[in-house]
Amino acid sequence: MTETVKRGVGDKLRTWWGGLSRPAQWGVGIPALILLALLPLYPPPLIDTPGTSFGGVMAQFAMVALIAIGLNVVVGQAGLLDLGYVGFYAVGAYTVGLLTSPNSPWNQLDEGGWLKPGWAWWACVPIAIAITAISGLILGSPTLRLRGDYLAIVTLGFGEIVRLMADNLGEITNGSLGLAGIAYPRVGVSDDHPTGYFSSGNLGDTDVTSPVDRANSGTWWFWLGMVLVILVLLVVGNLERSRVGRAWVAIREDEDAAEIMGVPTFKFKLWAFLIGASIGGLSGALYAGQVQFVAPPGFNIINSMLFLCAVVIGGQGNKLGVIVGAFLIVYLPNRFMSVQIGGQSLGDYKYLFFGIALVVVMIFRPQGLFPARQKLLAYGRQVYRAVRKPAPVPAETAGAAS
Repeated sequence: MTETVKRGVGDKLRTWWGGLSRPAQWGVGIPALILLALLPLYPPPLIDTPGTSFGGVMAQFAMVALIAIGLNVVVGQAGLLDLGYVGFYAVGAYTVGLLTSPNSPWNQLDEGGWLKPGWAWWACVPIAIAITAISGLILGSPTLRLRGDYLAIVTLGFGEIVRLMADNLGEITNGSLGLAGIAYPRVGVSDDHPTGYFSSGNLGDTDVTSPVDRANSGTWWFWLGMVLVILVLLVVGNLERSRVGRAWVAIREDEDAAEIMGVPTFKFKLWAFLIGASIGGLSGALYAGQVQFVAPPGFNIINSMLFLCAVVIGGQGNKLGVIVGAFLIVYLPNRFMSVQIGGQSLGDYKYLFFGIALVVVMIFRPQGLFPARQKLLAYGRQVYRAVRKPAPVPAETAGAAS
């Protein structure tokens, strides 16, 4: 007697999606992305965030989603416990701030500088990615020979060192006062939008039907963040299906066995650190342009733990799972910010609630809400279709046919 295996909704969706051809997946995915892009323009009352711009919340979600994807490369795919990922985030943000803020001695927007306001932010993004990748190389080269708790402590120290340097190098970073007036994309400058679509002064016009004029600055940042998330997902997804991705899986499962089998573990761990750091620098540049201000308190160790919480709750190693985790840690506090209990906003207790959620997840579902499923990384779709067994034929039907 064959035992029936019960599958959850997530498993059914995964099986359905995996059975679609590549054109069919694009046919389903593109309309879904369009609906997601239009969501901040017409937020349903059930999911709207009272007292807070829903477009701004979605912009923050896109930024944290980038962080979660980058951290997932390090923690979820390569199995390296990084507790100081916020340091890479800070390096990317401060790179843009130091190059474009009037409070910075290295400001390149002043007379004689090589940056112009119209394209300054766009030019600083690749610089931030490169400098953050170099910082990942500097940190990873001497420390990635460590494992487990030792590596976690070193990365934790790196995150704190970056924050303390930003706080104490007052002549360069303006100390605890931070860097204000950071450049942002100057797109759509007109009489109606004198500072452009991405300026914090763009509040949008809900009385018009045109998406361009209806969208506020948060919505524009969300749209830009969506594009960056899709591009990063394509790059990381291709890496997963390559030799690099297979090496990461081997290192995560058993580093000693991978090394014995000839995998150059140090090289591939360093690759994971570089790629994760680069994505962290990209998200930091996005943050700096969005809020146009950076200061040391925004890069404390608590935020690093919150980013790690998104990866663990969503599902380590699952790209879409960590994006869901990023949405939860951004959306839920803003959704309940207007709920008052004992004179205190319920959203202010987010660290308590996410701490409890993390304990519960570790006890009852340690693999996360959307666990990564091990499957063939090379030619997986073709092999799956070739070996997939047909549905079993009932005994009555088989007897009648014979």
